[in-house]
Amino acid sequence: MSAGAPGTIADGIASEDVAADGAFRHLSGIDGIAVDLRYATPNNFIGRDLYAPFDCAWLHRDAAAALERAVAWLAAHRSGHTLLVLDALRPQRVQQQLWDALAGTGLQPYLADPARGSIHSYGMALDLTILDEEGRELDMGTGFDDMSALSHPALEARFLASGELAPGQAANRQLLRDAMFQAGFVGINTEWWHFDCGDRNLVRQTFRRVL
Repeated sequence: MSAGAPGTIADGIASEDVAADGAFRHLSGIDGIAVDLRYATPNNFIGRDLYAPFDCAWLHRDAAAALERAVAWLAAHRSGHTLLVLDALRPQRVQQQLWDALAGTGLQPYLADPARGSIHSYGMALDLTILDEEGRELDMGTGFDDMSALSHPALEARFLASGELAPGQAANRQLLRDAMFQAGFVGINTEWWHFDCGDRNLVRQTFRRVL
């Protein structure tokens, strides 16, 4: 992984400066993906656009290269299917808004504490799903940002046994994981849609956070 040009690692970079920084790539420059950044619309659990006026359709160049590998794998193994990016770069200021919105709800564990930093804020994490040949989202058993146990990859075997998760839904999640894991991404136990590009502790130690 590379954090940027040698000697330029800093505590952070302003959202306003990302477009001019060579360490980041815009999602529009990545072929073979679809993009629907949910926090740039009212279609999220907060119910409003959290990203305006900033363009948050960015990834660190390392994560962008890994996403391209995932795209190539999916094209080879499931023709006609497309990765749909639901969230990419999430500035620290937005992470704080999400954290504050969940205060007192018992749901804050679904978010990285802003004091520690979300891997999204480094441009090194993605939320995504898969579209079928007709552009429909595959059935993953829950929607994006469903903050319930049914969203937890770590509990899939239990929910399969109980019938709460159908075999086809589990297979769709596994297809997404297969595409992402072989490209170097790492999943988490609580969200089927979230993937970090590499080790999150290393990212926090060596990459710049977008503020």
